[in-house]
Amino acid sequence: MFWYRWDGEDLELTLRVKPRAPKDAFIGPEVDHYRVAIKAPPVEGKGNLALRKFIADAFGVAPSKVSVIGGEQSRHKRLRIQAPRSFPIPVEPRS
Repeated sequence: MFWYRWDGEDLELTLRVKPRAPKDAFIGPEVDHYRVAIKAPPVEGKGNLALRKFIADAFGVAPSKVSVIGGEQSRHKRLRIQAPRSFPIPVEPRS
């Protein structure tokens, strides 16, 4: 899979985000990204904030441990999760 990679203890995800969805949800993997739906609109940072909270809750970390490292104003985003504790989507263990 090309939509995630480990950087030490941190997990980096490449996502395609669908804003204004009926509910926050993981949709599924594609070749180069994982599709995610977020209820929040992409206005004034609300979408990124909601995405960070959703990812943090799903991976068992505080929202401060999730950062947008690419695509701040795009539907295609790169996120870094510091030392995730749980894995709601299929990710190979770090090597």
